[in-house]
Amino acid sequence: MLKVCQLCKRFGSILAVDSLSFDAQPGEILGLLGPNGAGKTTSINMIAGLLHADAGEVDVGGLGSPTRSEVRRKIGIAPQALALYDALTGEENLRFFGRLAGLSGKALRDRVSWSLDFVLLTDRKHDRVKTYSGGMKRRINLAAALVHDPPLLLLDEPTVGVDPQSRNALFENVLAMKAQGRTVIYTTHYMEEAEKLCDRVGIMDHGAFLAFDTVARLIEAYGGHSMVTVERQNGRVQIESDDPLAECVRLQKEGEILSLRVDQPNLERVFLNLTGRAMRD
Repeated sequence: MLKVCQLCKRFGSILAVDSLSFDAQPGEILGLLGPNGAGKTTSINMIAGLLHADAGEVDVGGLGSPTRSEVRRKIGIAPQALALYDALTGEENLRFFGRLAGLSGKALRDRVSWSLDFVLLTDRKHDRVKTYSGGMKRRINLAAALVHDPPLLLLDEPTVGVDPQSRNALFENVLAMKAQGRTVIYTTHYMEEAEKLCDRVGIMDHGAFLAFDTVARLIEAYGGHSMVTVERQNGRVQIESDDPLAECVRLQKEGEILSLRVDQPNLERVFLNLTGRAMRD
C-alpha cells in the first residue's frame, strides 16, 4: 500500500530525513517512534505530498507519487496540530473535508454519517467544534481523515492531550481501521501505544532508522536483560539476568526478602537504549 524509498529532506544545514526507506502492507499498523526532531512529522508530510522531498520516492498503492491529486485522495491524514474549523459544527467540518476530496450528494451524506458514527460523535454533530473537549476534537480530527474512505491513514501523534477514556476510544478506532484492511502509519511518543497497536515499529533519530522490526524482535535485540530488584533488611539489591525466575529462587534461598520486583525489557527500554537518555528540546 505504501513504499518509501531513500527519502531525504534538508532544511538549510539540517538533514531532517536521511535516506528513509520502508514499506507498509494493507491491514498493517506501522509505528514511527523517535525523540523530538527525529524527522517523524517531516516524513509524514512528505508521504502525504504536503512537503517536497529533496531526494527519494513515495509510492501509494502502486499509483505513484502523492504530489498527484488523484493519489492524494487515497490518503487520509490526522495531523498533530488539529485541522478543524472551530466555528463549524462537527458535521459541517466533515462535509467540508468530504467535498474537498470530491464527494457530493448521497455519497457525501453517507460518508459523513458513517464517520460520525465511527468516532461516536453522532449525538454532537450539530454542536460547534469549539464546544468539544480535547478528546472529542481528536476524534473528529480522525473522522475528517476518514470521511473520503482512504485506504492509507497517516496519524501524527493522534492521542496528544487526551484523557484515558478518549485514548482508549481512539485505540479501538485504529484497530478497527486495521480490521477493515486499511494501512495506518502511526507516530507517537507513547511506547505503550506502539506496543499495543503496531505490527512493526521504526525507531528514528536524526532522520534515519536506528532499528525497524516487530516489537517482539526489537525487544529481543535491543531490550537488554530483565532487572530483578530485591529489598532486604540491610538494603536493596538489583541484578540483571536473562533468567529472572531462576535468579528469584536463588535470592530467596539466600535470606529473607521484604519485597521483590522483576522488570522485563520493553519497548521503552529499547527506545532509550537506541536513542540515549539525554534530554531533547
